Amino acid sequence: MPLHYRRVLLKISGEALMGPAAYGIDPATLTSIAAEIAAVHEAGLEVGIVIGGGNIFRGLAASASGMDRATADSMGMLATVFNALALENALRARGRAARVLSAIEMRAVCEPFRRDRALHHLEKGHIVLFAAGTGNPFFTTDTAAALRALEIGADVLLKATKVDGVYDQDPVQFPAAVRFDRVSYVECLSRGLAVMDAAAIALCKDNHLPIVVFNLTQPGNIRRVVEGQPIGTLVG
Repeated sequence: MPLHYRRVLLKISGEALMGPAAYGIDPATLTSIAAEIAAVHEAGLEVGIVIGGGNIFRGLAASASGMDRATADSMGMLATVFNALALENALRARGRAARVLSAIEMRAVCEPFRRDRALHHLEKGHIVLFAAGTGNPFFTTDTAAALRALEIGADVLLKATKVDGVYDQDPVQFPAAVRFDRVSYVECLSRGLAVMDAAAIALCKDNHLPIVVFNLTQPGNIRRVVEGQPIGTLVG
């Protein structure tokens, strides 16, 4: 099938890289995710990626344990750089040109983020990985994903998760939970549905950026979602 989108922003949680492990990066899982991204990129899709850092360090959890929130968030942002570099390496091993752009400047390991630089890389056919969130504490990587998606003019924000869409309640705790095929931004906000944080949803709502929430653990789902197949939940 032909691709449904020209340019996407893929949001991946740091936990997705753990695979069956309890911490860190599972090499087999990393290779599998990179292979799926490489395949759609080779088919002509322009891809931007924001990846979380929860497999290494979660700033919000550390803050709840007594650490200064700004310090904890800075540590979490650094964890996203670890993950972005690992995924960049895995993509290059699959023959794909990839670049990490960090919101926190660290020229020895990756490029500093600039919108014009990101657009230049995308237009040259590179996969662009946006690391270090927004570069500011108190903002999640969900918000960073919404922001970067708008900055690069993405057609859609793809939220890759461990579940197959958005439910009216936690499907793990409540087996009778109902999955939505489509849901509005307003309903996500008013009902507190577990899609993305409120700032990210509001940013997408104000700028009419659709979100597709889908299950990353199902092999082939990245290809299916960029082909426009009806999987997951469409927000907006």
